[in-house]
Amino acid sequence: MGKHTFSRFVVDTNVPKNANLASDPGSIPDELVICVQECVNSIEKIMKTGGLVLDSKNEIFDEYRGQLAMKGQPGVGDRFLKWLHYNQYSFPDSDRVNITKNGDTYDEFPDHTDLIAFDISDRKFVAVANAHPDKPPILEATDSKWWGWRNALKEATISVKFICPDYIKTKYHDKMKK
Repeated sequence: MGKHTFSRFVVDTNVPKNANLASDPGSIPDELVICVQECVNSIEKIMKTGGLVLDSKNEIFDEYRGQLAMKGQPGVGDRFLKWLHYNQYSFPDSDRVNITKNGDTYDEFPDHTDLIAFDISDRKFVAVANAHPDKPPILEATDSKWWGWRNALKEATISVKFICPDYIKTKYHDKMKK
């Protein structure tokens, strides 16, 4: 995450999930080794700086809780969840933004024709980034669909920082060939 210039991020769940893979290095596919290390670095930096933006109704936290271990082990992503559980209310109020659920989407989700098919479960991350006054970037690791939406998101003034750009770009293009 050293190349990112922002101090706060909205973090897609796949970042701490991929960081968890470092707890069993032998199970990491070769093409993901660098990506997993970058996810670990990103999560550790966020825990050190507190640079995380969440929604005020805990939708993002609840998703993390459903996919990571609250006991804080065995992985870095699990440690992130435990850290977040104990520290989330010490974040500045401005970094816990309100988003308004509206059916399968949010009022804060951009109205852009190329985002109509955007994953319903990921819309909260975009809504949070869009609702925050500083429009922090969304950290994304391995969900290749985000690569296909990057230009539409950029047009909607939503920034996505791909932790593993080479991996995600290749994965996206492989899926598009099928």
